[in-house]
Amino acid sequence: MQSRDIMKICLYGSGSKEISSKYIEESYKLGEEIAKRGHGLVFGGGSTGIMGAVSKGAIDNNGKVLGIAPEWMEEFEGICKDCDEFIYTESMDKRKNLFLKHSDAFIIAPGGIGTLDEFFEIIVLKKLKRHDKKIIIFNIFNYYAPILEMLDFMISEGFSKEQIDKNTFKIATTREKVFELLERE
Repeated sequence: MQSRDIMKICLYGSGSKEISSKYIEESYKLGEEIAKRGHGLVFGGGSTGIMGAVSKGAIDNNGKVLGIAPEWMEEFEGICKDCDEFIYTESMDKRKNLFLKHSDAFIIAPGGIGTLDEFFEIIVLKKLKRHDKKIIIFNIFNYYAPILEMLDFMISEGFSKEQIDKNTFKIATTREKVFELLERE
């Protein structure tokens, strides 16, 4: 892989300690693959849940990791102490702006309300031509099926335009497909 192909990949995903181990295991392997392919990880700085698993997978395999979080976030979830770099922000909005600034592509892994906030914001910003970065929805275990069904319904009802909205992101159900979509020209 040539250096021009190396990406800083932003990961959106849950920080919850309550999720099933199947998500944690798959997320660790995603982080491992990010590092093995020479890409860097940009993420919300959490040490638990999907965020923690992806960052641990990357760190354990000598990947470069940048965490970004508000200073007060540690009240809600653990902060990853092993990042190569950590940027503390004053707000979630500043955090999301720095995700966009420091990333070449986005992977949206399973998550809760916070992840959905990031999910829709990054897609809307692409739709509004504020960036042209790849967005991959990592639909493992069919997690995002209800939302994707809702998006199809919105299109069928005329609230959204398929040619615009469906082209802002790609869907992958496996790690292999994630990297195929990310690394394709």
